[in-house]
Amino acid sequence: MPRLPFGCFVFVCLTFSLFCIAQNQPANTLTAREKAAGWRLLFNGKDLSGWHSYLEKHPGKAWKVENGCIVLDKNAHSPYADYADLTSDEEFANFDLKIEWKVEPCGNSGVMFYVHESPAYHETWNTGPEMQIVDLCCSPDSRILKCRAGDLYDLIAADTEWVTPGGEWNTYEIICDHGHLQLFENGHRIIDTHLWTPAWKQLIAHSKFATMPDFGSFQKGHIALQGTENGKLWFRNIKIRTW
Repeated sequence: MPRLPFGCFVFVCLTFSLFCIAQNQPANTLTAREKAAGWRLLFNGKDLSGWHSYLEKHPGKAWKVENGCIVLDKNAHSPYADYADLTSDEEFANFDLKIEWKVEPCGNSGVMFYVHESPAYHETWNTGPEMQIVDLCCSPDSRILKCRAGDLYDLIAADTEWVTPGGEWNTYEIICDHGHLQLFENGHRIIDTHLWTPAWKQLIAHSKFATMPDFGSFQKGHIALQGTENGKLWFRNIKIRTW
């Protein structure tokens, strides 16, 4: 077996060590380095403090916390109020958001941002763009361009897919910096675009949101987790930094 050059050996060992440290870090916690960089948790791992269902004062009954995860556990008989999209109490303008998620096979959900909460808008997605969550193996959306995992829903298709199968964890990162939007899927940047420009307005005009005059127009808003149409859904390690 050929030997690695010493420099490569050190790099491999360092990379492996960092991987092990990341794997051993308890869920829903921050390292000293993350705290110094301005990160904070949006989910404490114990309860749904800081969250409510869209247009409601409290989370719906189908949203729970189990084993350090936000869990959506609904069935065909659950009323909509029980699984209405989970929405952050706070609003954010410029931010870096990281979130881990998994769905049961064939599940479908999404992470919305810049959601404007008002009775004038019946759903989070009437105003907030969405990074799509979907199991690529069997969800109907997995067959539609711009509606696959990591896509900016119905607006921009991801250039590459790095998502894992249903039932396995994935990490999304959404960076919004004065209109510069970047989406990352499991550490890989898959979308890089700019909001609120003439080109952005053209994207909206050719999408399902064309009839929603305020969609994608707000420069500050809530984060929202979409109640899945089918299957169980989990979130954890939700953290954000702002500037």
